[in-house]
Amino acid sequence: MHSDTHRRGPGGARIEIDTDVCIGAGQCALAAPGVFTQDDDGFSTLLPGRQDGGGDAMVREAARACPVGAIRVSGPTG
Repeated sequence: MHSDTHRRGPGGARIEIDTDVCIGAGQCALAAPGVFTQDDDGFSTLLPGRQDGGGDAMVREAARACPVGAIRVSGPTG
């Protein structure tokens, strides 16, 4: 039903949200609310224009906070 989300922004960061694994705990949105939000079904998604993490230092913490490991960040985030 939900496919993987892979985004690479102009800064070279890559944020992946595995929506098949996501349980909608919302820890990513709490840790980095300027980058992550939850869709109408409660699953994590990236805010428009924040596909590269927007230099938010909390992006990696958001990935670590995910209880099911649905978020991966690679490359620079700021």
